[in-house]
Amino acid sequence: MDSSTKPQRFVHAFVPPVPKTQAAKEIELPDPPPVESGLYSRETPLLFASAAPNPPRDFEVETRIRRSEEHMRRGAELLGAGKPGEARAQFDQAIEWLVTAPASVRDRQRIVRRYEDAVETIYRLEVEGAQQSAGDTEPVFDKNPLDDVVDLTFPIDPRLKPRVKEQVEATVSQLPLETADPVLGFIHYFSSPRGRRVLLYGLQRSGRYAPMIRRILDEEGLPQELIHMAQAESGFLPRAVSHMRATGMWQFVRDRGNEYGLKQTPHTDDRLDPEKATRAAARHLRDLYAQFGDWYLAIAAYNCGPGNVERGIQRTGYADFWELYRRNVLPRETANYLPIILAMTIMAKNPKDYGIEGVVLDDPLVYDTVSVKAPAHLALIADVAGQPLAVIRDLNPAVLKLLAPANYPLRVPKGSANAIMAALEAIPAPKLAAWRVHRVASTDTVAALARQYRTSERQIQEANGGQIEVPEEGDLLVIPVSYPGASAAAQKTASSKTSKARGKTASAKKTVAKRSSKPQPRKAVAGTAKKPPAPRASLHKIGAGSSVAATLRASTR
Repeated sequence: MDSSTKPQRFVHAFVPPVPKTQAAKEIELPDPPPVESGLYSRETPLLFASAAPNPPRDFEVETRIRRSEEHMRRGAELLGAGKPGEARAQFDQAIEWLVTAPASVRDRQRIVRRYEDAVETIYRLEVEGAQQSAGDTEPVFDKNPLDDVVDLTFPIDPRLKPRVKEQVEATVSQLPLETADPVLGFIHYFSSPRGRRVLLYGLQRSGRYAPMIRRILDEEGLPQELIHMAQAESGFLPRAVSHMRATGMWQFVRDRGNEYGLKQTPHTDDRLDPEKATRAAARHLRDLYAQFGDWYLAIAAYNCGPGNVERGIQRTGYADFWELYRRNVLPRETANYLPIILAMTIMAKNPKDYGIEGVVLDDPLVYDTVSVKAPAHLALIADVAGQPLAVIRDLNPAVLKLLAPANYPLRVPKGSANAIMAALEAIPAPKLAAWRVHRVASTDTVAALARQYRTSERQIQEANGGQIEVPEEGDLLVIPVSYPGASAAAQKTASSKTSKARGKTASAKKTVAKRSSKPQPRKAVAGTAKKPPAPRASLHKIGAGSSVAATLRASTR
């Protein structure tokens, strides 16, 4: 039989040969039973049984993540309901469930990833919530980008140590630099995508304040590398606030700030003033160095207080930061605080090695200073300066609720001081906290301005002399508005200046009355031609009248 056309039967070796007479009849064997397709597809080969994927998840990890997510969800709801304090408490509990997980849990990486996601989500929700709920009158604070990182420990790349050691040996620094494992851990973190974003963000913002900080450090005789303390404390955010309520670029608590001349009032907080806070921080650091005789201990004491460092030294008998670190006598945040600063310093001094040599720094802040005669709203200052309100706020982060008190040294854009002072002198003192100035556009009407500023057409006309001439495009009109933040206290303070303002505007009233008695052709803003002029009594009641607008126009040309 041809083998190419007929498959051979399987013959067992131990079966005796079949007699030829029987073989000739061709014995038919039964077909094998059918085998189900994929019968063993779900089985794990014994060779890989010990390394099978998807091991049973750690019950504690699952519980902590679930509890954390519950608090996150509740915090987001409270934040949306306008309850930031209660929301923050929920967010803190969400973080607490994650950071207190034992180091021995099997799925530690899931905890770490969830922690990083939670920190980023909380930061985004709090910033967005503050911006939406604060409006124009409430202070808006920032969260320190490193506030939650200081409690963590990061792995060390074994290849990193010899390279960093070589960099440190070739680096000139007034602050001693070391390559201890915690420092290498934070260099590793700042080299990761997430940490790199934090590092670059702070380096970019440093351009605004670096010239001022370096000048003050030099004047106080301190190492220039201490500028990185401001980056570790706040990311160079003047309005940063920590979970411990430390405030400002240099994170002063209230009592320590008062000790170094940083005063707080209902309207201002000097801890938020970058220059005043930098001066106070430099003097505090100088005093701490005189107390401990060691920059590492001085930096640690700046973070947790000199008393904590003194007690650590007394408990261990070592006046050495790394010994205090190894013996776990410093708060975790403080133990990581110095390594963060050293890591940033090493990386900043070797930018090419870490791929950060091309960072474009923000332009330094430059400004003039004016002193207002009465409480003034920053929105009015922005109007007169022809700048967005955000520009004036950035220049004056220490002003709370956007109302600058009388005689406050207000910072304004460079070159604008004279025009601003001339315009503010033209506005009655009691109105500085409750008036705006509007630069006229070609399509403006009194009705549209009234809707825009939530006031009435009559009030706008009265404030500008009873009948508004059509000014040239770009001229200024005064607009009476009512700010939510113009408190009765501010108005009372302003009213103490009213008598002087009345004396200055008496001649202006006569001029207005004299001019309005002469028949002169007037053009009205589009949409107002049919409106009769306001009675003269209104002009006398308001005060400066059209002379205000005229003075504003003259001061801005």
